[in-house]
Amino acid sequence: MAKTYSRYICQECGHVFARPMGRCTHCGAWNSVVEERVAPPSGAGPAAARPAGVSTPRRLTDIEAADEARLPLTMGEFARVLGGGIVPGSIVLIGGDPGIGKSTLLLQLAVEVARSGLVLYVSGEESERQIKMRAVRLLSPADGSNPAEAEAAMPDGLLLVTETNLETILEHVQQTRPGLLIVDSIQTTYMQGLESSAGSVTQVRECASRLRELAKSGSMAVFLIGHVTKEGNIAGPRVLEHIVDTVLYLEGDRFQTYRLLRSVKNRFGATSEVGVFEMRERGMVEVTNPSEAFLAERMVNTPGSAIAVTMEGTRPILVEIQGLTSPTNFGNPRRTSNGLDPNRLLLLAAVLTRRAGLRLGEHDIFANVVGGFKISEPAADLAAAAAIVSSYRDVALRADTVLIGEVGLSGELRMVGQMPARLQEAVKLGFKTAIVPRRIRRGEPWPKNLEVIEVRTLHQALERALVAEKASEG
Repeated sequence: MAKTYSRYICQECGHVFARPMGRCTHCGAWNSVVEERVAPPSGAGPAAARPAGVSTPRRLTDIEAADEARLPLTMGEFARVLGGGIVPGSIVLIGGDPGIGKSTLLLQLAVEVARSGLVLYVSGEESERQIKMRAVRLLSPADGSNPAEAEAAMPDGLLLVTETNLETILEHVQQTRPGLLIVDSIQTTYMQGLESSAGSVTQVRECASRLRELAKSGSMAVFLIGHVTKEGNIAGPRVLEHIVDTVLYLEGDRFQTYRLLRSVKNRFGATSEVGVFEMRERGMVEVTNPSEAFLAERMVNTPGSAIAVTMEGTRPILVEIQGLTSPTNFGNPRRTSNGLDPNRLLLLAAVLTRRAGLRLGEHDIFANVVGGFKISEPAADLAAAAAIVSSYRDVALRADTVLIGEVGLSGELRMVGQMPARLQEAVKLGFKTAIVPRRIRRGEPWPKNLEVIEVRTLHQALERALVAEKASEG
């Protein structure tokens, strides 16, 4: 047996060290350098381990650039995130917190694709019986009264196997030749030729590389489920996300019913696209109008509530932002946010204190995005600030008004991108007024049936939004 040696590799960036390191000097991550055992290649020297070249350089003009036909999906939200459907020969990685619904979503995908083709579902964490029980639940009627209907609805093209050995998985693929391969999960898959255990940096990297070669060599699409760390990143080396064609994250609060399938990398479509699903007893149900769903339980004419329009990829979504201020009994007031960037909340509190004259240093501030939605773009600054001011003054904002704009440190409002699309979505939901930053250059006309109020500063926006306060003062 060949002797092995130890090397130390960073799970985040893949940088290799000769000795243990508490902190990676390449990417700066703490406790990310792990040990792995490596066996030297057999043969007389490096040339013996180098395979003979089989590729041939070709001129760019000689390569045909035909569009690849995608596999259509009836789940429109899933197809939107993928860029229009499944691309044959692609490899997709889906990550998310435990219990968020990754396996359920991909089992629904497997059932749909198996109605017109062959699908191989490989599970390294669940038995075939467990997967069958989930499939029966997903395909049963809404009341669950007749399980026989679920048996009749199951497609013949779905094959299940419980396996973690990659060599055995490749043998199953060679025998069945499916159009879609689902591996749940990549952290449980291992190669026998490697000394390290399943889930290690080397195993994850090498198994993903083999599966990528398998996908690129034919017309089979590969979907991988990946575990995440406590920070929310996909576990394993960062190179895993570089190997695959598409990286999707399934997000959402476990105590909320809505799930967001977010694309952070896509070689076949737009990035930052979002698909919205609702977790029910029968699995993931797509939400075709997420704006209406997020605003369904909204209480109008209530202080501390404002409507923002955020862009997720190419889709505008209306969300409710709630703000609450409460006098504090301690020296350091709290600043708590849920769904908003905490740093943006601190910035808005400072601007409101200095530019709007609010004594927020004596109040705790809480901000929440309803529905478990997370907003990272600054276009929601104006709505968040208005919600805070509305709660502070105990005055409701105009119920039929949306607020869109970025707030600067001087109290000015700055224009955000894709404003016509945002306003058009507000019109569809029945809103009559929009408060936006003043345009410097004229572009596309504003939508009809919508009163667009252009203001320059945060103070002017609050004056126009808090009309109820003016009425009470008069």
